[in-house]
Amino acid sequence: MEGMIRVAALAAAAVLCAAVVRRGSGEFSLLLAMEPLAQVVESITRISRLAQLDGGLVRPVLKTVAISILTKITAELCKSSGEGGLAAFVETAGTALALAVAAPLAENVLTLMAELLV
Repeated sequence: MEGMIRVAALAAAAVLCAAVVRRGSGEFSLLLAMEPLAQVVESITRISRLAQLDGGLVRPVLKTVAISILTKITAELCKSSGEGGLAAFVETAGTALALAVAAPLAENVLTLMAELLV
């Protein structure tokens, strides 16, 4: 998760620098869309506590969803600024980080299935 936040911040900074050079201001509106991300994660966490779900199962799902949303917003910000190469890098990094975060969940699911078969 921290890795994607760094990638998103660097990409956003690069896009903002490009926007300043081009004297455009429409790109800044996408930055406002990043604020609700924390609220969504907080709501899902609260719901999982109410449902008494194990944190070890919910945490990777939340991180993967957060990385996916952050990746989408950042890539769109890059694309709208005409930085297609940077957008492709952000999408690739987001995919790799989401897979890395989801791997322990897949391992837990496979372990649980193996235990059920024995």
